[in-house]
Amino acid sequence: MAQSSAITSSILPLPQTRAIWSRLSESRQLSLRLVQPLSAEDMTVQAMDDASPAKWHLAHTTWFFETFILSRHLEGYEIFDPAFNFCFNSYYETHGPRQPRPQRGLLTRPGCEQIFAYRAHVDAGLEKLVERGIEAGSELARLLELGINHEQQHQELLLTDVLALFAANPLRPAYLAPRPRQDRGEPEPLRWIGFTGGIHQIGHGGESFAWDNETPRHGELIHPYRLADRLVTNAEWLAFIGDGGYRTASLWLADGWTIVNREGWRAPLYWEERDGEWLAMSLEGLRPLDCAAPVAHVSYYEADAFARWAGHRLPTEFEWELAVRGLPATGNTLASNALRPLPAPASNDTRPRQMFGDVWEWTGSAYLPYPGYRAPSGALGEYNGKFMVGQHVLRGGSCVTPEGHVRATYRNFFYPHQRWQFMGLRLASEIA
Repeated sequence: MAQSSAITSSILPLPQTRAIWSRLSESRQLSLRLVQPLSAEDMTVQAMDDASPAKWHLAHTTWFFETFILSRHLEGYEIFDPAFNFCFNSYYETHGPRQPRPQRGLLTRPGCEQIFAYRAHVDAGLEKLVERGIEAGSELARLLELGINHEQQHQELLLTDVLALFAANPLRPAYLAPRPRQDRGEPEPLRWIGFTGGIHQIGHGGESFAWDNETPRHGELIHPYRLADRLVTNAEWLAFIGDGGYRTASLWLADGWTIVNREGWRAPLYWEERDGEWLAMSLEGLRPLDCAAPVAHVSYYEADAFARWAGHRLPTEFEWELAVRGLPATGNTLASNALRPLPAPASNDTRPRQMFGDVWEWTGSAYLPYPGYRAPSGALGEYNGKFMVGQHVLRGGSCVTPEGHVRATYRNFFYPHQRWQFMGLRLASEIA
């Protein structure tokens, strides 16, 4: 949820109103650009229970604006289709029954053209709402910011779900045509960066936007530690595989070892070995493995096992947040248009690299509320708080995270067995 500044009775001046509309409109247009390479068939089906069809993402984000903003704040607004509440509600119990998540791919109706018409209807309402003026610091101003950030989350999910879909297709289609690239071969040697301990303030404490799970800001005791200056690479993961990493029970947590054997895991998701060469499915289709690039699509269980094999561990989310303090929240994100993790840029800097973008980094921290956390009231209170059990925190963003979406305090979270997202890892260890 947004962090509120002092509420005043003033209406935002015209330049600020235009800025809000510009950001909102650009975000809405980006979603449409992301589905341009897709056919209507591509947009309708889902690859697995965790994923959603592309057209569902387009409709759900639209439903969010209609349900939480237009129906409450735009007098005279007409709901596009009352049946859409059942079709495109995600998990908001306060808004009634909904299509089960594993069955979203059965929604062949409404069709894509009707979804585009739905978006146009809601966008017209949003424009009319903004034109009427927005009270500075108001609930409406905060909800618009929330809606923009919510749509950005689904833009990332849309691309990762497309990858899951195309990876399941025997033709291994490409979302975008492959572009020239040069495999750098072996990665640069890993360096270690030390950090002093103490009690450090963790969490979001400013007036800019943040989700409710990033608050309240609080003190955490952090012991001295070292952090790897870059992400773990495909080459290092190949060494883990070659050393029997997926066959050595002592490296694995019990639940992870059960899944490895039940599912037959022998490599990260989307990896294939053909004639002695490793390939990986990407948004550019099936491509040779880039050994210097960060490993992606690994579960928490795999990340934890690799860290144990390497003689280290995963950082806590508090260690990660302390390490990025003072660093710009920039990197290989969606705006770079690489659509895949890239090798760490060469640097003689003493600061860590690849902290933002490329892959979400698994931490050793369970997804739990911060001290003093209270879920917001109302339907939007269901957004984060009710999921604070059984999941782990990831930090930093990925190569398909929209520009400007992440920050030092951002907490992503997934179940430890999940790996279809762009998930990777960075090593940490204690300082004796």
